[in-house]
Amino acid sequence: MIKMVATDIDGTIVKWDTGFSENVKNCIKKMTARGVKVVLVTGRMHSATIPIAIELRLNTPIVSYQGGLIKDFSGNTLYQQNLPDKKAKEIIKWARKNDIHLNLYLDDKLYVEKDNDFVKRYTDGKFVTYTVCSFDDLVIKNVNKLLAIDYNDASRVTGWVTELQKKYPELYIVKSTPYFCEIGSPDAKKSNGVKFLAERWGIKQDEILTIGDQDNDIELLKAGGVRVAMGNATPELKACADYITETVENDGFVKTMEKFIFCTAEK
Repeated sequence: MIKMVATDIDGTIVKWDTGFSENVKNCIKKMTARGVKVVLVTGRMHSATIPIAIELRLNTPIVSYQGGLIKDFSGNTLYQQNLPDKKAKEIIKWARKNDIHLNLYLDDKLYVEKDNDFVKRYTDGKFVTYTVCSFDDLVIKNVNKLLAIDYNDASRVTGWVTELQKKYPELYIVKSTPYFCEIGSPDAKKSNGVKFLAERWGIKQDEILTIGDQDNDIELLKAGGVRVAMGNATPELKACADYITETVENDGFVKTMEKFIFCTAEK
């Protein structure tokens, strides 16, 4: 019996650059009414995820920054794993040297050095505000994560991931969309966030369903007893899944819950 559903957001329950379908909202409402704990597990900022949780009427803790931060709905920090200060400073220098747009997240606030089309596209419709300043003017401490972005050349992003994984094997570096290279603490993984909450609630792994669509969700799926990839998922994620559902456009999340939660409960 599934007692916990840990779900990615973008490309899983939210259609890219749009919003939730009414089917997704109704499905989550039905699950919470049955006592299933639905947890948002995302690379997004915590502050940018709160409005989504409110819209879905969820009051469970939010796992943000790929698993680097967990806060309850009252804003209390339950779990936090920041990027080491020294490594953050080194990667900032690397980004400047290679003319790479970098999002810097400090204490759940977003900073950029250039107010360009990349940050405008990133923040559009995502409940995110940002500050433009030189990173030299900031105290580089309590870094939630760094995000290198290139919306024009996905192959360039793949190259960054490969390069940084070789240079910093001690960090967690992953391609979270075709355009995003995420850099965080080695313990800032979605799997760790899910396991932390499951232990807190006394839920076993075989009672957890995990679902996502991108390479950063490989860690998410690892924490589940039932591991589901969206139809629009990357080939790498599909290879880790027990079950592949429909795409986000075809309400794959809803169809998954009908198969593994509602149909099972009605038997």
